[in-house]
This record gives sequence, C-alpha cells and structure tokens, in this order.
Amino acid sequence: MPKLDTLSVCKKGAPARVSLVNFLMSLVLVDATSRKELMLCVCFSFPGEPEPLDQQKQQVTVDEGTELFTYKGNDVESYVATSTPSGLYQLELLSTEKDSNFKVYTTTTPESDQPYPELPYDPRVDVTALGRTTVTLAWKPTPTGFLMGQPVQYCVVINKEHNFKSMCAAEAKISADDAFMLAPKPVRDFSPFDFVHFGFVPSDNGFGKERGLTSNKISRAYLAKPKASDIQKVCIGNKNIYTVSDLKPDTQYYFDVFAVNSATNTSTAYVGTFARTKEEARQKTLELKDGKVSDVFIKRKGTKFLRFAPVSSHQRVTLFVHSCLDAVQVQVRRDGKLLLSQNVEGVRQFQLRGKPKAKYQIRLRGSRKGASTLKVLATTRPSSKQPFPSLPEDTRIKAFDKLRTCSSVTVAWLGTQDRNKYCIYRKEVADSYGEEQRRREQNQCAGPETRRKSEKVLCKYFHSPNLQKAVTTETITGLEPGKTYLLDVYVVGHSGHSVRYQSKLVKTRKYC
Repeated sequence: MPKLDTLSVCKKGAPARVSLVNFLMSLVLVDATSRKELMLCVCFSFPGEPEPLDQQKQQVTVDEGTELFTYKGNDVESYVATSTPSGLYQLELLSTEKDSNFKVYTTTTPESDQPYPELPYDPRVDVTALGRTTVTLAWKPTPTGFLMGQPVQYCVVINKEHNFKSMCAAEAKISADDAFMLAPKPVRDFSPFDFVHFGFVPSDNGFGKERGLTSNKISRAYLAKPKASDIQKVCIGNKNIYTVSDLKPDTQYYFDVFAVNSATNTSTAYVGTFARTKEEARQKTLELKDGKVSDVFIKRKGTKFLRFAPVSSHQRVTLFVHSCLDAVQVQVRRDGKLLLSQNVEGVRQFQLRGKPKAKYQIRLRGSRKGASTLKVLATTRPSSKQPFPSLPEDTRIKAFDKLRTCSSVTVAWLGTQDRNKYCIYRKEVADSYGEEQRRREQNQCAGPETRRKSEKVLCKYFHSPNLQKAVTTETITGLEPGKTYLLDVYVVGHSGHSVRYQSKLVKTRKYC
C-alpha cells in the first residue's frame, strides 16, 4: 500500500516536481503488467508575498507524455484515475502569485486507505453560546472516527481575517515567519534585506544607502509579519464541542474546525463559521456632587465611570484623584471631548477649564496587579472651601543627612497658601524594609485615625502666602541609635479628609 505524504515549498515562479519514482518502482517489481487505480490529493496554500508574473523567472519545461489532470487554485483538490498503467507519473506545480506550501498524498488503494476523514451529513460548525470574551462551538462528529475506528482528532483555528479552506493553509499562515527562510550561500555578500529577513535590525552604518535601499522601504516590505496572536490553532482530541476563551469584546472572529487523521497526517475541513463577541456591559455611572468626596472601588483590571454636571456656570473645575493602592488610569472628557488621559499614583490635582452647561465624564481603569480604592472630588468652588485639603505639587518628605544624630532626624516638607493641619508619625521598621514593601502594605487613603497613639510625633498648622517660602521643618527626637524609621506626614482638610505625603525611610547614626 505505497503512499507519499509530504509538505513542500514552492517558490514564486519556480516549478516544484514530485516524481513518484520509488513509489512506482516498488509497484513495477510486484506486477509490471498490473492495472491499478491511482489517487492523488494535493492541498495548496499561499502565505508568501505576491509578485507580478512578468517579474517571475519562468522555468517550466515540458516533458513528453500525456497530461492527465490540470488544476489552478488554492483549495484541496483530488484526482482519481482508474486502470492506470505502470510508469513514471510526474506532478508539476507552479506558484503563480506567492510563495506557496503544498501537501501531497498518493496511493494506489484509495478505497481501503480512506486517508482523508469523512464529513458528516451536516458539516457545518455551529455557534451554541456567545459572550463578551467567549464563544462556544459545536459540530457533528466525523464517521471516520466512531464507525471506522480510525484515530481522528479535531483541531480548531481562530483568527480575525477569514475562514480557511484547509488546515494546510492555516498552518502556512501560522508559520509564515519561518516557512520561506532559505539558508544563505557561502561567502555571500549580505545586504540590508538579508539582515531584516533573518530577524536582525540593520545598523546605521550607511551600507543601506550604498545599495540604494532605505530603512523605511525595508520596514514596509518585509516587517509586516502577521502577529502570532492573530491566529490560533488548538487541537482538542475527539471532543466535538469547544469553548474559545480570552477573546476581545465586540470583535468579529472566524472559526474553522478540521478533522485530522493522526495515522496519515491528513485533514478535512468542516464548513467554518464566524461570530462577533458581545459588547462590554455598560457600567453604572456614579454621579459626583460638587465639593463632596466620593469613595470608588475598582476590581482588578476593571473600569468605573463617573459623571460631574455642575448646576451653575463656572470658569474652572478642580478634580482631585487619590489612588489609595496601585496606579490607575484617568480619562476626563467634557461633552465628549477628551481633556486629559494620565496614570495617577498617590494624589493628583487637575485644573480643567470650565464651559457653560458642560458635563464631565470621568473614566477610571484599575490596575492589573489588584483591586483599587480611590477618593475622588470634583468641585467648582474656590480651593479655600474644599473639604479635600490642598496639596503642593511635590509631596515628598526631605531628610537632612548632615542634621542626623544618634537620637534625632530633621525633615522638611512643602505646604500651600491655605492654612492646613499637618500631623507627623513615626514607626520603627526592620533594616530590610524597602520601598516596594512599603507600597504593598500601606493604603495611601488611610488617615491618622488608623495609627497608634505611640507613633504620633506632633500636629501643627502651617501655610505661607508666598509659595516660594511655603516649607516647614521638624526635628524628631527620642530615637534610638542605628535604627530605621518610617516617617509619615498627613495633611488634614476642613472636613476631616486627610492625605498622606510620600512616606520617608530614615536611619539614625549608629555612632556619635
């Protein structure tokens, strides 16, 4: 039962010949006068770059003999001839558009071989469930598996462009980056194309200009490779139902199912389907009240929408966003027009230009690391009447190294023109305590009420009409030699809402 199962590459304009010499010699040795049935199946795919025919090297030669079959296309095609005489059969393929892959299967016993799995009476792939990120597919099993006992499994191909007529074509698209990479000849003079073709970025040493090539042309012609994530192939065994997950909402996908004969490495395509995933569920919008702080909780990688509609005319809007844990992305639109889009960590204050009867939409996207908790304030009122305390642009605590002693440290921080209450706290920590551990353990929105009384150093009021002089210092005493301390400064607003400055690690001198 001789057969040939191969995957070959056909270059543009260059014919590929498959001569069945070994196959036919073994047949002749058995019976040189036999009249057997010959079956030939070929699968074509075109994953390469197109090139006009007039630029291709025509190298087709015609040998003497009788032409039995001619086909032009990129589908699975078969040819069956009965009462075929012994002899040399030559298959010649010419790629007319692109570099092409092809698989060939030949046999003289097609009825007993049954190399390609049969399709059921209804070969369609059905979508049985549709979600925002999932699609469930179902299809009827092939008779080849459960009736004929042949080893059959199913493979599912997912992509965003089109359905495939064969698994050969899908596999060629998946491996398009590597399918046509030929080894260079020895002592070859490399060009910029060679370096890009083999995955290296050409250096800016000028050799591209000498050869008349530019980096822009190279990137357009050869770097537009399909992304690996654009097409997926999953083989699932003999199950005839499968749920595709991790899809994007409101996106159209194409789904193909192939029945694969594991023994012969051949496959048959079901009638593929396509579906668009559902849109993201509309989030409930939280209404912000002028001058009132709102607490917002966002799930990991979640999104929340806020709306602020001032009831009176206004010249500007002040927006405070206090991210208590990890950074969040903030987008603000005024009547649909994007005003800002930034990542916020800690406390940020934004000044937005007002507009009569304007409405503001605020979109908050959470961190990928975990859930986020925020405090948000939007107001059109003057800053002196805000429940949220005003903050300087720089909320760091500075430590003076020359003023460190074995029992004290001196620190400074900036204030504002508004008279606010500042409270400073200290806590002894291990020498290995670092910034990453501090950020993981501490909720930036937790106020002084969460601290122990023994950690409190003092509270004081401070402001300065001149921002250039709005700085205060404090010396913290009663510390132990060679110890590490975590210092926190809280600024408390008129309504009791507090904001913590960036924590500072300090260490007293060990010897004095």
